[in-house]
Amino acid sequence: MKELTLGSSDLTVPAIAVGCMRIDAMDDRQLASYLAFCLENGLNFFDHADIYGKGICESKFGSALKSMGVQREDVVLQSKCGIIPGKMYDLSKEHILKSVDDILKRLGTEYLDVLVLHRPDALVEPEEVAEAFDVLEGSGKVRHFGVSNHKPMQIELMKKAVKQPLLVNQLQLSLPFSAMIANGMEVNMQTEGAVDRDGSVLDYSRLNDMTIQAWSPFQYGFFEGVFIGNQEKFPELNLALTELAEKYDTTPTAIATAWILRHPANIQMIAGTTNQGRMKEIVTGSEIELSREEWYRLYMSSGHILP
Repeated sequence: MKELTLGSSDLTVPAIAVGCMRIDAMDDRQLASYLAFCLENGLNFFDHADIYGKGICESKFGSALKSMGVQREDVVLQSKCGIIPGKMYDLSKEHILKSVDDILKRLGTEYLDVLVLHRPDALVEPEEVAEAFDVLEGSGKVRHFGVSNHKPMQIELMKKAVKQPLLVNQLQLSLPFSAMIANGMEVNMQTEGAVDRDGSVLDYSRLNDMTIQAWSPFQYGFFEGVFIGNQEKFPELNLALTELAEKYDTTPTAIATAWILRHPANIQMIAGTTNQGRMKEIVTGSEIELSREEWYRLYMSSGHILP
C-alpha cells in the first residue's frame, strides 16, 4: 500500500482513505467483515462526516470497532462538520464544538485525528473558528484540522485567525472531473478547460503542503454516475482503461486509481465502496506506477485537450 505524509504533519497515512458514507446500509456482520478486510490490507484511515446516514454511520462504525477489539491507536479517524442538510452551513464556534462532542460520542472515542470543515460557510467568522480549534486542540479532542471544498482565498481567510496548520482539503476529482488540472494546462485559452473555477487550488495545495483528498474518484459530474463501464458517454476512456488494465493484468478501477495517485501532488483518494472486491482493486491500483505517456493518454481520452 502506497503511503504519504498528511499535509505538513508527521502523520503517515495510506494513499487510500476508506470513505464511510454508505456503511449505514450494512448489517453488523457485514460491517465487521469489511472493516477487518480493510485493516488487513493496510487501510486504517477512515473518513466520516456527521451527516453520513444522519449520524448512523459513525455510531455503527464505533460499535463495530469496539466489538472487534480494535485498538484506537491502530486507526486514523477523520470526520467532518458544518453542514445542516437542506437548511444552512454553520461554522460557528458553538456548532463546531457541539458537532465534535456528538461525533466523538457516536464513534466511541476520546479524540479525532483530523477534523474537517465540510463546506465553506458564507457567514463564517475566522476568529470563531480559531477559538473552536484552540478549545478542541487544548482539550485533546482533535489533533489535526483541515477543510473540504474550499478555494485558496477562503483558506487564506481562515488562516488569518486559525493558527493550527490546515492539513487537508477534500475536493472532487476523477478522470472526467479534473478541471483543477485542465485549467493549468489550457492557460490563457478560450476553452472550457481554461475556466478557473477553484482559484488554482491544485497549485495552492502543493505550495502550502496541503493534502488533496479526492472524493468521488470514479464519478463524473455531480453524482451523475460512474464513468467506468459507461461506453455511451466515455467510449475512448473505457477503451484506454481496458487496454492499460490488460497490460498491467488488473482492472479499469485499478487503473483509474493509479491515475489519481500518479500525480506528484501526493493526493489521497477517498474510496467510498463497501464492496471488498472493488476495494481490493483499488488497493492494487495504489501499487501501480503509470508512465507519463499512459497518464496523459487517460487524461486526453477522458475529454481533455493538449493545446
